[in-house]
Amino acid sequence: MTTVEVFADINCPFTHAGLKQVVQHVSEMSEPADVIVRAWPLEWVNGTPLAVDAVLTKAAALTEQLGIDDFAGLRSDRWPDTTIPGLNLAAAAYERDAATGLAVSLELRSALFERGLDIADADVLEAVAADHGLAAPSGDALPAITDDYELGKQRGVQGSPHFFVGSDGFFCPALDLGHDQDGHLTARFDRDQLAEFFARLDR
Repeated sequence: MTTVEVFADINCPFTHAGLKQVVQHVSEMSEPADVIVRAWPLEWVNGTPLAVDAVLTKAAALTEQLGIDDFAGLRSDRWPDTTIPGLNLAAAAYERDAATGLAVSLELRSALFERGLDIADADVLEAVAADHGLAAPSGDALPAITDDYELGKQRGVQGSPHFFVGSDGFFCPALDLGHDQDGHLTARFDRDQLAEFFARLDR
């Protein structure tokens, strides 16, 4: 079975937009494939949590330029101060099986970006966990989170999201990201890179 790995954080807007494209393609493949979303905590990478104002700006640009509605619920007053408990919950879900892990990974992103929920809030995480028959997550990083982070560094992860199929790596294959002359984010769906990525999946 083909396995797709993606190193990503829950609060990364590029992951939320791009992961949907990949999951949709995988669901339409003639042969099944597992999508393993590994932890890449940006608060560890950057030494500080993502600032909500920067994410709001990126989400607005993605919404306008890609013509998507994936960030309608994003709220500055419900922005998580950490994603570690959410990443813990996703890791625990993957311990059960890949399908549960992916479902929880997607639900956490939907909760944050589409439903305006703080995915660091214990009540929110308990509700997601209960929906999948899982225990509420710990606040301290599980060994699986540290292991993913160290593995990502070893494999040369460039940022969130970074996909791998076997040894082939693709940074954010769904999107072509850049900046205009004024430094504003530009984004478009990168059909060529996404087609190359999908061709690797379909082998």
